Amino acid sequence: MRPTTLQPGQKLRGSHFATLRQLLPYLWPRDRGDLRLRVAAAVVFLVAAKLTSVYVPLILREAVDSLSPPGQSTLDLALTLPLGLLLAYGCARVLALAFGELRDAVFVRVVQNAIRQVALQTFRHLHALSLRFHLERQTGGLSRALDRGAKSIEFLLLFVMFNVLPTIFEILLVCAILWHLFDWSFAAIPLATILVYVWFTFRLTEVRIRYRREMNEADNDANTKVIDSLLNYETVKYFGNEAHEASRYDVALGAYEKAAIKSRTSLSILNSGQSGIVAIGITALMVLAAAGVVAGRMTVGDFVMVNAYLIQLAMPLNLLGTVYREIKQSLIDLEAMFALLSSAPEVRDPPGAPGLVSPGGAGGGGSVAFSGVDFGYDPRRPILRGVSFSVPAGGTVAIVGPSGAGKSTISRILFRFYDVLAGQVTIDGRDIREITQKSLRAAIAIVPQDTVLFNDTIGYNIAYGRPGAGQDEIETAARLARVHDFVLGLPDGYDSVVGERGLKLS
Repeated sequence: MRPTTLQPGQKLRGSHFATLRQLLPYLWPRDRGDLRLRVAAAVVFLVAAKLTSVYVPLILREAVDSLSPPGQSTLDLALTLPLGLLLAYGCARVLALAFGELRDAVFVRVVQNAIRQVALQTFRHLHALSLRFHLERQTGGLSRALDRGAKSIEFLLLFVMFNVLPTIFEILLVCAILWHLFDWSFAAIPLATILVYVWFTFRLTEVRIRYRREMNEADNDANTKVIDSLLNYETVKYFGNEAHEASRYDVALGAYEKAAIKSRTSLSILNSGQSGIVAIGITALMVLAAAGVVAGRMTVGDFVMVNAYLIQLAMPLNLLGTVYREIKQSLIDLEAMFALLSSAPEVRDPPGAPGLVSPGGAGGGGSVAFSGVDFGYDPRRPILRGVSFSVPAGGTVAIVGPSGAGKSTISRILFRFYDVLAGQVTIDGRDIREITQKSLRAAIAIVPQDTVLFNDTIGYNIAYGRPGAGQDEIETAARLARVHDFVLGLPDGYDSVVGERGLKLS
């Protein structure tokens, strides 16, 4: 199985809607009633905020009309100042803001839980994938995909639920109010403006998405080259290939630069077009309202209200274009992360597989046998052909041969990192494909040919075979390995950090 899941342009199940459908269960988790309650409360606050916001221009209209009744003098106007309406106007604006903030405060726990669960599930799934996947992966590109995918979850949940849908609701509500108060033309103009705006935004954004994919591909490539080069720092210095590594990195940066320029230029065109469409719509509606005031069909308060509604709609409408672009870009980032989850592990446990009986325990002695094993990483190049041997319980067998003969392959097959193409491998007569991988690996101890150390303390690395081991147990293991005195001679002892791949320790 090749790690094809990191292609930024790949579409999960053929559409962005499939990606959103995969995200929804994390928004409404079955086993978390408290989070469901928070979602419901956030929706209530959202509706309250929009209704309050829509009512603000109506209060403003009444306040303006009460300030300018026909034939009233300035003195009378000062005596009848509509303080109640003005106070109601101010309170409505504050409430609209307060409901919005309450919505975000209630919903933030849902968002962060979704990010945590998706990231954790992806991490666990990566460890469940086959060794073939991890040998062929690009670590830099994989880390970028995970990072961008996790960040995109927060944006999608917040803006799809609390910006796009509420904006559509507010637009329809305002159009209905204008139609009810005046006539159909006052609803038709803003609605037509919005439809043209959305159509233009969607069309041009689809063009820009291609540039975004190119940027992601170049970014992954550049990041992979950086990490690969830094991980092999000593090799680069040995051969004096600093200039060569810089040249490879510059090529990747150049590809990103070209895609970024195209993306920014198209963004300027998009912003200009959006501003022009909104300006035309606002001007047309204001002319219509001004004509109504001149003809005596509308009051000055009506004119102010229409203008307030237009300004109120223009702000989320302008943001809608940006949000749409970001949603599309976030979906691209999230697709790569969910595509990892859709990758099936090459090696699977059969349904209801039992655990391995502990070698040496009741019913188990620990004998190992390879019987007619055929295997190859690539069908075009077989590694093992009809390999058969047995190791009795308590016995010792050495396997020798030139590089590429299959020595390491035998240990990987025994650990069931791969399944054999023919034949079988048994422990105490039981085929290892019939038992759980976890129980199999828990029963085998190994000292790998490569030094494998985590970027943590010496004590953590010694205890890795049994997390939670006490300090006495760690030191006992170190004494058995004859490194206890060496570790104590280090400035920080068992708390010494070994560095990336243990290079500081060496």
